[in-house]
Amino acid sequence: PVWVAVTGGIGAGKSEALGAFARHGAATISSDAVVHELYDDPEVQAALRERFGPSDREAVRDLAVADRDALLWLEGLLHPRVLARTEAWRDDLARLPDPPALAVNEVPLLYEAGAEVRFDTVVVITAPRELRAERAGERLDEREQRLIPEEEKVRRADFAYVNDGSLDDLDAFVAGVVSTLTEP
Repeated sequence: PVWVAVTGGIGAGKSEALGAFARHGAATISSDAVVHELYDDPEVQAALRERFGPSDREAVRDLAVADRDALLWLEGLLHPRVLARTEAWRDDLARLPDPPALAVNEVPLLYEAGAEVRFDTVVVITAPRELRAERAGERLDEREQRLIPEEEKVRRADFAYVNDGSLDDLDAFVAGVVSTLTEP
């Protein structure tokens, strides 16, 4: 398969773009979804209890956002596990007798983690700040400060889309990317 990363700012519409790729026949996986699954992993739960005490996912997130050391610790716990799961997914797809033409992974912190080298193509989804704030709520200010600016992500991407229209517009953009990447 052609390995594609979808990234972009908080509230830009990365998950909607991932869904559009799936509708157009790509195999898809979301790193965010993998993180949510990991919170149910007994090893992860034990490590979280040891570090943060008996806390739910939201409390851990709030603690990590407020404390840079806690955030780095949490990323150190989760990122290698996310990478292992997404790599296993990639290996499974590559071994299929008839693998999909495209395999798309939503990776919110792609550039921040230096993970773009793992992909053949990068798609960045952006949206105006006001629209992202409307979609993401209070999460936007808390987390956005440590992210690479959208302009830099767009500059480094192979494809970029400003997601300020309808879902049909986003779908049409994705259809164009799929066509470009799968045509001989």
